[in-house]
Amino acid sequence: MNAWEQVRKWLESGDEAGLAAHVGSLTDADRKAVARELSPHLAGRSRAEVADQASAFRLAGAACFSGAAQVATWLDRRELRLPRRPRDDAGRIAEVLRTRDGKWRRDLAHRLVAGLRPGDRRGWQNVDGQPGYDLAAALAVETGIEVPDNDAFVVGWLWDVCHRFWRGGRLDLLRDDPFLDVLTPRLFTAEGAAAPLIHDWKWNSAYNENTVIGALAALAAEGRLDRKALLDGCVTRFLTHGHDRDIELFTILWERLRPEPAEIPVVDLVRVLPVAAPPLVLLATGELGRVPLDAGLFGEAVGALAFRPEKKHVTTALQWIALARPEEADGALAALATVFGQETPALRDRAVRLALKLAPHASPETAGAIREAASRLPAELREQIGGAFGGAVEAEPAEVLTPGELRVTVGLPALPPEIGSPAELAGRVGEGWRTHDPVEVEQIMAALVTFTHHDPDATIEVVRPWAERVWGRHRYVDHYYLANHVGVLLTQCALALVNPAESIELSGRITEHLAHDPLHSPLFDHFTRDRVREVIALLESGRTLPVLLATPTEPTGHVAAATLVDRVARLGDAEPLPLDFCQALLRLPRTADPEVVARAERLTSPAGRRLAAWLRDGGLADPEVTCTVETTLDPDSFEDREMSAVHALIRPPAPDLPEPIAALCTLEPGDWSAHSDEIQWWPAVLPSHREVVAARVLECFVVGVRANRARVSTLRALVQGSGPVGRATASAITMALGHKNAADRDVAVEAMKILAVRGEFAAADFGWAFGRLAGSGAVTLKRATPALEELALSGAHRETWALLAEALPLLLRRPGRPVHGLADLLDVAVKAAGLAGARGEVPGLAEAAARKGTSRVTDVARLLLDTIGRPE
Repeated sequence: MNAWEQVRKWLESGDEAGLAAHVGSLTDADRKAVARELSPHLAGRSRAEVADQASAFRLAGAACFSGAAQVATWLDRRELRLPRRPRDDAGRIAEVLRTRDGKWRRDLAHRLVAGLRPGDRRGWQNVDGQPGYDLAAALAVETGIEVPDNDAFVVGWLWDVCHRFWRGGRLDLLRDDPFLDVLTPRLFTAEGAAAPLIHDWKWNSAYNENTVIGALAALAAEGRLDRKALLDGCVTRFLTHGHDRDIELFTILWERLRPEPAEIPVVDLVRVLPVAAPPLVLLATGELGRVPLDAGLFGEAVGALAFRPEKKHVTTALQWIALARPEEADGALAALATVFGQETPALRDRAVRLALKLAPHASPETAGAIREAASRLPAELREQIGGAFGGAVEAEPAEVLTPGELRVTVGLPALPPEIGSPAELAGRVGEGWRTHDPVEVEQIMAALVTFTHHDPDATIEVVRPWAERVWGRHRYVDHYYLANHVGVLLTQCALALVNPAESIELSGRITEHLAHDPLHSPLFDHFTRDRVREVIALLESGRTLPVLLATPTEPTGHVAAATLVDRVARLGDAEPLPLDFCQALLRLPRTADPEVVARAERLTSPAGRRLAAWLRDGGLADPEVTCTVETTLDPDSFEDREMSAVHALIRPPAPDLPEPIAALCTLEPGDWSAHSDEIQWWPAVLPSHREVVAARVLECFVVGVRANRARVSTLRALVQGSGPVGRATASAITMALGHKNAADRDVAVEAMKILAVRGEFAAADFGWAFGRLAGSGAVTLKRATPALEELALSGAHRETWALLAEALPLLLRRPGRPVHGLADLLDVAVKAAGLAGARGEVPGLAEAAARKGTSRVTDVARLLLDTIGRPE
């Protein structure tokens, strides 16, 4: 057996230790022969095989390629770059390379170290070593090369130290590290160095002496490391990366080094204050408080702190200013001018008091700047500033808002053209597996049924490739997946045509599975899936029908009454599929033309008579939908924490409705779910009864919005249907206003605009829903308020004001502390009321405006009261 065949057998066996021993015994000629075959052999292996054999391939290439450049390139190949156990891999390769001469190994070491890149597997998960780094580090130590300035090598070294600490290493581990002296200065400048330090601190900080940060400080204390160099390195990091939250570990190191006041870099710490991340700001303010500042630096420091958005830092600036010396007055007053614009009245009022105290020491230029900044203050404070700084202060001109033009740019997509022939059906399903939207699913099912009735052979030939492509891949998918997805059930329609026996067996397994482990999903989902299963059963049976009844004729999901009469006439005396007939009835418009009703009366089949009676009676009357606020246990909490939410109840309008329709028109307490896979279908199930659909949507949103799983996009279709809009619709949309994702909140705003444009915005119901949901904490004002502001400024200012006029009394008179963010909501109310020219009384507003003390809620309540007129 030649050399290559022997190596190939070792490669395929997976015995890397045996391969290492074997390649060590090869002659130079054997190595050349193996090297010629390695690349072609690797190219012929599957991705899975290469992943399993990566270490063996790396070992063989390292042993057999002659040039250092060739070996480095081989080891860095994308498919070989990530061996499963990098540390073991590095040990074996380093061993086989020891037979090479020193110059060759130094060349390879330089190439491997310089070619390092951030690894694809880093962090604590990579306990078996780091790809690339372990071998490069081993060769660097063995050959004694000078380690180049490579960020990836520094980061790899830090991860390696962290892993060794995690496995129980102590201070000696780092004290004797061969890279300690050369790499320690680089950890302050290397990109990515913070990540291992953060992980190390997170997992090891319970043993402070056993962290990298603790070890560096300890080694500096004993003189093993240059303490001043570490302090300088921290300052460098503060200046270059101070705005990153990753800076925290470097601030901890600074504190561990315990700098003396003379070692504090005052100018540098003042310089970072405006943009520094919170951990660095806290460190900087603490350190600057330990040393005297000249007037210029004092002014720069308090100005930077006053400019920051965090109230605690503004408070620190005010505390420093309270102790300011006369020569520091100009710098302090410049900072106070910034605080005049604060939205927190307590900070603003304190800034005014401090400014009045410093007024005698202000220069003329600073006095002018203070008067200009004071134009934003309330009248009483403006008067005080004017008296102390030598001139009257005019109020800042009020913002002039211009109402937008209310427009809706997002409508429902037009219906795709009907599928007119088997060839067109082939075009719709020819791509094999893909996600079809509800309208396409309806049209494909309708085409399958109709074409099978008229030309079964041609239809079967069209769908055979579709069924074979999909079911060759999905035949062994678990039953839960099959039963839970309309898209998969649609492809079973094709299987039912092409191979009825296999489809019947599959349906039986699904039915048996559901009997033992039923799906816990909303009723509307079950109804949608059962309609598809109804078609599957029809096709499996070999029976045919000329037409399905419920295929929509409008983007909303409606079926035109005249079209449904024609479809029932085409059935003749054949009985329609039960759920298809129920769905068709539910998709009728709310009114029908008398001529269409008369045509239906002339139908003689049982289905025709039922349709005629339905149209004659006016279709489905509006079910009764009510909403209540209930307190339940938060399903996301492990501590039995209570939450308040709006829940809906639905009662059917009549006792004698067909069972499927009665079920859809019934919702009992507790019949809610956090998630729906088919919620995009729901608006088209009852397109003439939005409030019923909204009640079901609300029950999904109650938990789904909090868990970030709610499919809010369904609201676009929901509001473009017909039928009443009440508290359920308002509550569902309001829940979406509290979504974590801004894009989903935008959908809620779109839905409200659509209702406003159509003249269907139920302001009283929206106000009730907003007041209840925001008051209970189910919707946070921090998210919802900007959405309402956008609604008001986009042209729906009258609707926004009407909503807030209903919601504010519920929030203003809520027991306990004001709802967080109420001041911002009142600010939106001021804008909406101003644009709408609103006048009148809002219960609870006068009381809020009359409260003693200073708070932004009180300030804005007074402004709103002035806008809408104070009560007599």
